[in-house]
Amino acid sequence: MVENEEQEQPFISHLVELRNRLLKVVLSVLLVFFGMAFYANEIYSFLAEPLMKFLPENTSMVAIDVISPFLTPFKLVLVAAIFTAIPVILYQFWGFVAPGLYAHEKRMIAPLGFASTLLFALGMAFAYFVVFPLVFEFLTSAAPAGVTMMTDIAKYLDFVLTMFFAFGMAFEVPIVTIVLVWVGAVTPQQLADKRPYIIVGAFIIGMFLTPPDAISQTLLAVPIWLLFEAGLLFSRLFVRNSGQKRLGADK
Repeated sequence: MVENEEQEQPFISHLVELRNRLLKVVLSVLLVFFGMAFYANEIYSFLAEPLMKFLPENTSMVAIDVISPFLTPFKLVLVAAIFTAIPVILYQFWGFVAPGLYAHEKRMIAPLGFASTLLFALGMAFAYFVVFPLVFEFLTSAAPAGVTMMTDIAKYLDFVLTMFFAFGMAFEVPIVTIVLVWVGAVTPQQLADKRPYIIVGAFIIGMFLTPPDAISQTLLAVPIWLLFEAGLLFSRLFVRNSGQKRLGADK
């Protein structure tokens, strides 16, 4: 009985700590949300700018549902608040898992967490500033004669968020490559040997995650390939540094 109670106490203390950290995460997201909520319409206008520049004259976006003009900007603000609060979320996650990690794991996870957040943000920026103008120019010019393009604001938000997620995840390829090498699942040479399949896979991913045009598909596939090459380079440096440290420890 005493042993069972001793085992239950650490488990309960972990649950209490997890609850407290989750509450801090939720509170941070809510604080950012309420701070940004006053500018919800301005934030949505900024997001819609890449499409608005290519809409025909005397046209605009439309709201099909009655409550879309109110709810859609706040949905965007909620997503933006979650992303803005990522540093707090990662800090709370790190504080929860760090005590159970080895020293070498701590040295790797902290920079990987920072790099993955930065790469995801770069993927979103690449989509907004590079991909959206090209895609929307193509889509608006491809409309048949007599058809006026007037996009629903809720549908547009769903499309943009999907593209943000697709490009954000695509920019995580170097992190995935390094982690696979780190855990010993593959070696850098094995990844290099699979380069042709990865290039083909990048174009297949681009085909499924982007609109049905060659421009957006290529704009997603090429960065995936280049980021894979960057991850392969860093994984080779990681293996080399690990080998040097092991040799130093043996001496």
